[in-house]
Amino acid sequence: MKLLGHVDSLVIQTSMKFAAFILISVSFFYLGKHWSDGSRQLIFFSRQSPFETTSSAPSISLSPNLNKEFNISALINTPGASPVKKIRPPPPPPEFETFGILDENGTMSDKFEIGEFDPNLVENWGNGTQIGAETGKEGVKSTFRVKKFGFCGESMREYIPCLDNVEAIKRLKSTDRGERFERHCPEKGKGLNCLIPAPKGYHPPIPWPRSRDEVWFTNVPHTRLVDDKGGQNWISRKGKDKFKFPGGGTQFIHGADQYLDQISKMVPDITFGHHIRVVLDVGCGVASFGAYLLSRNVITMSIAPKDVHENQIQFALERGVPAMVAAFATRRLLYPSQAFDLIHCSRCRINWTRDDGILLLEVNRVLRAGGYFAWAAQPVYKHEEALEEQWEEMLNLTTRLCWNLVKKEGYIAIWQKPFNNSCSLSREPGTSPPLCDRADDPDNVWYVDLKACISQLPENEYGANVALWPARLQIPPDRLQSIQIDSSIARKELFMAESKYWNEIVASYVRVLHWKKFQLRNVLDMRAGYGGFAAAIIENQLDAWVLNVVPVSGPNTLPVIYDRGLIGVMHDWCEPFDTYPRTYDFLHAAGLFSIERKRCNMSTIMLEMDRMLRPGGRVYIRDSLDVMGELQEIAKAMGWHPTLRDTSEGPHASYRILTCDKRLPRR
Repeated sequence: MKLLGHVDSLVIQTSMKFAAFILISVSFFYLGKHWSDGSRQLIFFSRQSPFETTSSAPSISLSPNLNKEFNISALINTPGASPVKKIRPPPPPPEFETFGILDENGTMSDKFEIGEFDPNLVENWGNGTQIGAETGKEGVKSTFRVKKFGFCGESMREYIPCLDNVEAIKRLKSTDRGERFERHCPEKGKGLNCLIPAPKGYHPPIPWPRSRDEVWFTNVPHTRLVDDKGGQNWISRKGKDKFKFPGGGTQFIHGADQYLDQISKMVPDITFGHHIRVVLDVGCGVASFGAYLLSRNVITMSIAPKDVHENQIQFALERGVPAMVAAFATRRLLYPSQAFDLIHCSRCRINWTRDDGILLLEVNRVLRAGGYFAWAAQPVYKHEEALEEQWEEMLNLTTRLCWNLVKKEGYIAIWQKPFNNSCSLSREPGTSPPLCDRADDPDNVWYVDLKACISQLPENEYGANVALWPARLQIPPDRLQSIQIDSSIARKELFMAESKYWNEIVASYVRVLHWKKFQLRNVLDMRAGYGGFAAAIIENQLDAWVLNVVPVSGPNTLPVIYDRGLIGVMHDWCEPFDTYPRTYDFLHAAGLFSIERKRCNMSTIMLEMDRMLRPGGRVYIRDSLDVMGELQEIAKAMGWHPTLRDTSEGPHASYRILTCDKRLPRR
């Protein structure tokens, strides 16, 4: 009974608490309703955001207008009241734009030059096919537009712009001294604006070393040399599809190897591949002399004019032998002083004694102190009266030049140039030719006339004491100190750093891009510096030779290049280069366009590169990012296949590598 009474009491207490709760709730409801009448009301609501992708139930939150009073009568449209004008927000201020270019430090600069307007290369070409750049993953952005370049006529298949300028040659006042074989470039704006076509049936060149002995007929379809020189073992036909090169020459019909052995026996100090590393072959024919010296670790610059045997240099380059179109006429050759260890002339048809010996004085300028001049010609060995007079004139001239006749044997005569100026300074007063003024720079060669004077050798004997090959390739030469560059203290360090830099880069190309699988033979370095890229080609054992080009827009480093045992030439890339079309397998341009675009149109250089490059050849352009967009579009417009790559510094570097493939175009 006590338990039941306890339960009843609990039920009664719970019921009372519930009834009290209901009473309090009702009281607060009526109390709130009473106080809210006539007072300000707070309306709370929420609304789904238009940017929300999922639906949600409305929610209640505190109004931001809590405890604030508002006069809303002005917002109520009453009869006769004027409507409220809507106030539009002011337009945003115009964006501030800065126009300029990024300099080498990545800073925006408005100090830049605007190139000349070229209506042939910009957009708005109507129905023409255009190519333009867009922003891609490489970050290159350009609004540059290029119309696809068309093909030149068949008559321009072997066109060399500065040597085939017929109109300029017609205007020459005289051609007696070979002026027609020198450079006469088209006027600015009238240069090449089309793609040089390949001959019908063009083949990829035969690989070296087979190419030394045979080339495809369709690549150089000319038979005149076969008709004129076939009996002298220059060249012959091999079936219907090839030319064959037996290795002979006018004065060495039994082969170049036997001829070279004879020269070495005549003068034992002529040690090919050691003391003699760099040679100039004048009037080279099809360059068999230089071709056979390559196996003796000698690199030869083979030169000849574009004369009646106009395709001889084209044959040389098709064989894979270093060669250039050049002539002894009225201007200096485009090589520095003391460039060659030996200069060779075999029936080169040059009158060395004309005009007070001005042509032999040019030989003297480019011949290294202590170097040798080998002359194989009829006056050396024939005893006809006219030829004997020519020999006496030659002997008299070389004596006045202080050259020493080392050996005369058979049909070859060999002289040696002195190591210093002591003999020249001790000559009788009034002896001609005189010494050149000290102010004359013997390394200044771009459009410089020949001078009938003896170029003086440096008093410090720079250039005379180069190391033997192959050590000279990596030893900083003495003439490094005479190069006109900003640095005056750390020149040797700069030289060695450049060599190491390019050696590492070329090694990575060989390893990653499989360069040894390329058909890499004729290489042109368009901005060579000290020749570090060419040296790296040798160090990495690539079976190729490099012609190092030093632009006129920079310091003249050619003396250093030759002292290293390499070959090179001075050139202005705003003008065409003196070579035949389709003569190089690989073109290398490092930092060239970012400099030359201030002087000339980049498309002009690119079209010249296409002219020189063989179908199947490659181009590597290493330059700043701000030129890459335009270069890519020009490359596409020429039918190349460009790829933009990062350098070893990574994707955020200011430089890129543009690699391009040129394929045989279909017309």
